[in-house]
Amino acid sequence: MKLIIGLGNPGEKYKNNRHNVGHMVADSLLNGSSSKDISVKKTSVFMNDSGTEVKKLLGSLHPNNLYIIHDDLDIPLGSYKIQKGKGPKLHNGILSIERELGREDFRRVRIGVENRKGEAVLGEEYVLQDFGEDELQTLKGVIDRVTGDILSL
Repeated sequence: MKLIIGLGNPGEKYKNNRHNVGHMVADSLLNGSSSKDISVKKTSVFMNDSGTEVKKLLGSLHPNNLYIIHDDLDIPLGSYKIQKGKGPKLHNGILSIERELGREDFRRVRIGVENRKGEAVLGEEYVLQDFGEDELQTLKGVIDRVTGDILSL
């Protein structure tokens, strides 16, 4: 059994934020997966508190079966990486999970959201902004590719 968890913030206000791309991919997986070998969940707490909920959802499953889907400012919009034990330089949701699990060696589906084009916006502000229309079109293609890759794992 694989446990796939999309990170994001709860509530309609954050639905189209860059920080909620994990929820967006989880929604796509929930619409496209009927496999009994995959369980897809979305966090219901704020990003910085993800660790406690992920630990609870993981339960007795081994972290080798865990995939965390999250936004990543180290990767440009339109790209993604699926890696084990590697993540962004700074992501408070991931740090919370690492702290709660006491390990870093779980798989991450790192969805690129970086598209500032030289704008002087702090990362913590940028990830709470909504995607623009053009960005959403790019993101749709990424979500489709990521969904296919995850379902074929």
